[in-house]
Amino acid sequence: MQIQFIDYIRSHIPKERSLIEEISGILNLSYDAAYRRVNNKTGLSLEEAIILAKHYKISLNKLYEVGEQNTLLTEKSPRILDIAGLENYFKKSLENLAPLTKMKSASIIYSAKDIPLFYTLTDSYITRYKMYVWLKFLNEDGTMAKTTFTDFIKKIPKSLLDSAFTLGETYNYIDITEFWNDNTIHGTLQQIFYYFETGLLDKKNALFICEDLKNIVSHVEQQTIEQTIIKSKNNATYRLYKSDLLTMSNTIMVKTQYKKVFFTPFTVLTYLKVQHQPTCNELEFFFKKQMKNSKLLVNAGEKDRAQFFNKMQQKIDIVIERININQDLILF
Repeated sequence: MQIQFIDYIRSHIPKERSLIEEISGILNLSYDAAYRRVNNKTGLSLEEAIILAKHYKISLNKLYEVGEQNTLLTEKSPRILDIAGLENYFKKSLENLAPLTKMKSASIIYSAKDIPLFYTLTDSYITRYKMYVWLKFLNEDGTMAKTTFTDFIKKIPKSLLDSAFTLGETYNYIDITEFWNDNTIHGTLQQIFYYFETGLLDKKNALFICEDLKNIVSHVEQQTIEQTIIKSKNNATYRLYKSDLLTMSNTIMVKTQYKKVFFTPFTVLTYLKVQHQPTCNELEFFFKKQMKNSKLLVNAGEKDRAQFFNKMQQKIDIVIERININQDLILF
């Protein structure tokens, strides 16, 4: 690995400069000591490798992955334990996303096992409910254990809502391709009925949330027909594929003309970030194959498209009916 690391450094300095002299100066070594390291006669210490990596702006990922075909490092997003952590998550996501809105080439591919996050970052009951569910799962000190949804919405900080709404609006300026299937809304439906049955979600709010979910499905259907992000001021494009062959994963790929990066789920709202370009290229190739084996709904014909969205609306109606009569949920 040391040979490949040194070769990588050599390729990033002008040919007229002596690599040995460079490393001698950077590491404060004699010419002879630097010569031995450049020619792999003496191993680089971890400290020396890090000093060189910082000097030549080589990421630790790159340092570790040099010469490796099946090994890579990932970056894990911070854990969310409370409301402050969730707000920080939204703000950090906005910092990462905002620069993409200024790049014409930026795009997102989303494998939607569940309804994509940005549809639930609006001024709605379902947005507040998603926050409630996330925090119920993530909170570790027990403060959310017996908190009802009604109690929760009374104490949501305005700053948390504002950060969520701002992040949600930012997605309106980026080209988005999504993969959905018939099960994409199941997770949300199950969450609604589960907390309704436990008594933590009252009937009135449960019905409000279902109505918001119906609006999301209608919104996605309209975007599918128009092939553009609704409310987008820069005509960001939208494409929806119905993928029956493969199970979705909630993996998100972000592409620009300079690089690719993808985020794969670890726990609730916690993602592993992968920037290793060969691996990103492999995932992009996979997504392209998935597109060929999926149905682009704008080209599917009115009948197929209507059947797909009507089926989701019918599933929501089943949940609404069960809430109204308080019986067991049957999705299939």
